[in-house]
Amino acid sequence: MTTKRPIRTVLIANRGEIAVRIIRTCREMGIRTVAVYSDADRMSPHVLMADAAYRLGPPPARESYLRMDVLLAVARESGTDAVHPGYGFLSENAAFAAAVQDAGLIWIGPPASAIRAMGDKTAARALMTKAGVPTVPGTDGPVGSREEAEAFCRTAGFPVLIKAAAGGGGKGMRVVQTGAELAGSLEQAQSEARSAFGDARVYIERYLEQPRHIEFQILADAHGAVIHLGERECSIQRRHQKVVEESPSVVLDEALRHTMGQTAVRAAQACGYVSAGTIEFLVDRDRRFYFLEMNTRLQVEHPITELRTGSDLVREQIRIASGEPLGITQDDVRFSGHAIECRICAEDPANGFLPSTGRITRLRAPAGPGVREDRGVNEGGEVSVYYDPMIAKLIVWAKDRRAAIERMRRALAEYEVEGVTTNIPACNFVLAHPSFETGTYDTGFFQRWYRPEEQPGPEQGEAEAMALLAVWLERNGDLASGSGEISGSGVVVSPASPAGREGWKAGRIRALRGGAA
Repeated sequence: MTTKRPIRTVLIANRGEIAVRIIRTCREMGIRTVAVYSDADRMSPHVLMADAAYRLGPPPARESYLRMDVLLAVARESGTDAVHPGYGFLSENAAFAAAVQDAGLIWIGPPASAIRAMGDKTAARALMTKAGVPTVPGTDGPVGSREEAEAFCRTAGFPVLIKAAAGGGGKGMRVVQTGAELAGSLEQAQSEARSAFGDARVYIERYLEQPRHIEFQILADAHGAVIHLGERECSIQRRHQKVVEESPSVVLDEALRHTMGQTAVRAAQACGYVSAGTIEFLVDRDRRFYFLEMNTRLQVEHPITELRTGSDLVREQIRIASGEPLGITQDDVRFSGHAIECRICAEDPANGFLPSTGRITRLRAPAGPGVREDRGVNEGGEVSVYYDPMIAKLIVWAKDRRAAIERMRRALAEYEVEGVTTNIPACNFVLAHPSFETGTYDTGFFQRWYRPEEQPGPEQGEAEAMALLAVWLERNGDLASGSGEISGSGVVVSPASPAGREGWKAGRIRALRGGAA
């Protein structure tokens, strides 16, 4: 029998937008929050919003956010009841989950045994196979030698995918097209896996060409109830990092959705899961699906599930951790409309998406009906070299997919970020591409379609903006009154005009396109 334990104070072992996200739900639940920060984050929003904040150490994560001993010391000193790990850092570290519980605290996450079971990818594959969950054909365990890899590839054929046994996120992963590439790719993958996870073990799967990446959100309580909250389509990826996500997926009909949802529930039950988690699948061109991995934490893209189901996944995590049963059954889950999320990152698309660090000198977020922004840095804040360059998540909801796409385009056009370069142009590219509009994309979208050198440069963008501004001025009287003039492709704007006063920019002016046509 599970004993209920009230939670009054939560230590958030994380930073950025996910820490802010957790603080907001805790505040609504009347729960006190404790933030932690490195020297690089001392003025960050999560530090300023929490009820208390404690310094961990210098900026490098290994000297701050990854210091289990310091985090537990802060928990003791601050009177914490429970620890929420967010995502990244120690969120899928079974040793930290166990240490929190050994310290007498509540871990707002799955049992350490479940994290451990699903963290080793080869062990997870074996567990899923035993539970009747389909997996991509691959090696039974880690590959011990080049000869063993060659033997598998002779049977399976090329292409194949080499993957790290101890991790994910694209690290230690290589696609191998021919036998000549195998030895070198195997060595590279092992080296990268050792560097990223401290574990050089890799395994090999048959590579699915042009698959869709579709994942199911599940909730499981400590009383044996497990439900799913539908799927998220996460196929728009760049080097295995998700960029744009949407829900629902256009390739699932109700029958396949039901089958995959029930399979996700079975996968969670197989590892004794409790809390919020995600079962990731690959779906091939014949709509056959295969288990990819389980993320034993909250996902970055969880808001699109929240908007479609009206749920608060952080609240559910906290309720489950305190011993409460799920408040709903599978039959109670209702889906509404369509949601899309774009990850707004300080990256330079024209320069290989390299992180763009520095101070954000201007930041204006979109708003209006159906728009949500989860942000971890404010105007004046720094994007540093030490952490993920994501500035915010931009999420929209609308009654159907077409309306959601149009709303996201409008929201992206309103977004203003200065001081660092962002990936907003790449997000715009995705939203405007026929493959996305028709829902016929797959995980090879960026590799197949995106050419940074073919995107409009600053000069071209400015010319377009000036042309549109001229239209706006003409329609609103500045030219007629003689307070503005067109010269060549440009326009001289009256300082007294709305455009002159507010310094309208290309992105906002493009929003006039529809009205000017």
